[in-house]
Amino acid sequence: MSSSTTAISPVLAEVIRSGFVEGHHRGSLVVLAADGSVDTAVGDPSAPVFPRSSNKPMQAAAVLRAGLDLSGQRLALASASHSGERFHLDLVRKMLAEAGLAETDLQTPPDLPLDPVEAEAYLAAGGVRERITMNCSGKHAAMLAVCDLNGWDRQSYLDPSHPLQQLVLTVVEEASGESVPVVGTDGCGAPLMAISLTGLARAFRHFVLAESGTAERRVADAMRAHPEYVAGTRRPDTWLMREVPGALSKMGAEAVQAVALPDGRALAFKIDDGAARALGPVLARVLRQLGVEGPVVDRIGFAPLLGGAAEVGEIRAVF
Repeated sequence: MSSSTTAISPVLAEVIRSGFVEGHHRGSLVVLAADGSVDTAVGDPSAPVFPRSSNKPMQAAAVLRAGLDLSGQRLALASASHSGERFHLDLVRKMLAEAGLAETDLQTPPDLPLDPVEAEAYLAAGGVRERITMNCSGKHAAMLAVCDLNGWDRQSYLDPSHPLQQLVLTVVEEASGESVPVVGTDGCGAPLMAISLTGLARAFRHFVLAESGTAERRVADAMRAHPEYVAGTRRPDTWLMREVPGALSKMGAEAVQAVALPDGRALAFKIDDGAARALGPVLARVLRQLGVEGPVVDRIGFAPLLGGAAEVGEIRAVF
């Protein structure tokens, strides 16, 4: 929520331990009907938020509009918060090499793989924090490549006034149907455009309904065809896009999630305290309300609490 918001957001999820309500996760949520109208609003989805990595499809579309010819796995990885699995890192290195770039050209902060399993294996093998293992390295590789293509300065590619970032701003405003009120800095160093949750849901709806061949539709199609490159083998975005035909899904840091279904229905929400553990239960609840059922929804919604090594509770959606 914006810093000026004073109203207390409603509870979206409860933390249940040993039958006792241990805590709450509050937030806001919006669901759009197939015609784009607001079907459900919880909290204040009209207030601006930082969508964090849920903005990545729009950043990737800007790279395409600027002339970079990406498709398939490469375009999915340009839209990704990748887990740092070997196939992710191998393809980022290929993308850099194809553009005549080096890992040292990346301005991502050195980091460990995003996926905890990958991070443990990486450290056990003697790995250290690197720029390429940061989950946004695919996006940054694409941004650097399009700068070279257009003769734009590479050193300042993360400056909000850079031609590429101005084009990102245009795409965000067009897709969301809103003016960006605030530009911040994301965890990877890239400019971060604030929009409302309603605008974010509208943007995802725009991507899945865009005409074939447009930058937006190319991004949506690449993400849905190669979801493991958007996230990773152990990530809900991958599971959802793999198991629900036509779904477009992208999470963002600080507990943001956006999803669009192929018929134009869309949703977006943010957990106020940034607790990622509440994402799955809340997302599963909304999907069920939209009539999306099946093992993948159960898997996404499963968020157990442990006591010792035993399951003693859960994070449970309550709206």
